[in-house]
Amino acid sequence: MIERATGIILRTRPLTETSLIVNWLTPVLGRLSTVAKGARRPKSPLRGKLDLFYEADFSFQRSRRSELHALREVSLRETHAPLRQEFGWLQQASHCAALIEQTTERETPLPAIFALMRELLAALPYRPPQPQTIFAFELKLLDELGLTPDLNKSKLTPGTKLIAEKLAALDWPALSRLQPSGTQSRELQQFLHGFLIFHLGKVPGGRAAALAL
Repeated sequence: MIERATGIILRTRPLTETSLIVNWLTPVLGRLSTVAKGARRPKSPLRGKLDLFYEADFSFQRSRRSELHALREVSLRETHAPLRQEFGWLQQASHCAALIEQTTERETPLPAIFALMRELLAALPYRPPQPQTIFAFELKLLDELGLTPDLNKSKLTPGTKLIAEKLAALDWPALSRLQPSGTQSRELQQFLHGFLIFHLGKVPGGRAAALAL
């Protein structure tokens, strides 16, 4: 039976000389993995359609034996081409994708997290890579996961606490107007690092690069 979904590509990796494993984030089916057989061949109909953070409608045939399903067709919706003009944007998007992969279960509906990632990808090119983008995404994702930090019990200074509240609540266009000081950014970095370690056990390895520390 062929199934259809809309998804964002979180990660790809080679499976063989000609095939790829593609990890998707979808609103209804959550995270799922597909095998794109022959996608690396020059004349493959999938060539040029499978890259990081591409959004597409796709069809696949579910495997009965593993979590790797057979990718059939892909119709691109959005390539997020501006992201490739600034390496910092790709670093930040990659950290956020890794955090989603670390904190969510496979094939569980994730409509709010899908919307959060889609909004981030659309917003990134409209501002230089800044640490507060990562802080905002982490706070918003923690809220969706039911792990909202109790800022009133934190040791953050009042000004930094206010910045954190706004980062968690505001939409991406409004967030672009926030300008935390260097001291406030360091406070937030340390607070969220400790919070993520305590609740998740680890943080993705690319976090420091994404924060441009």
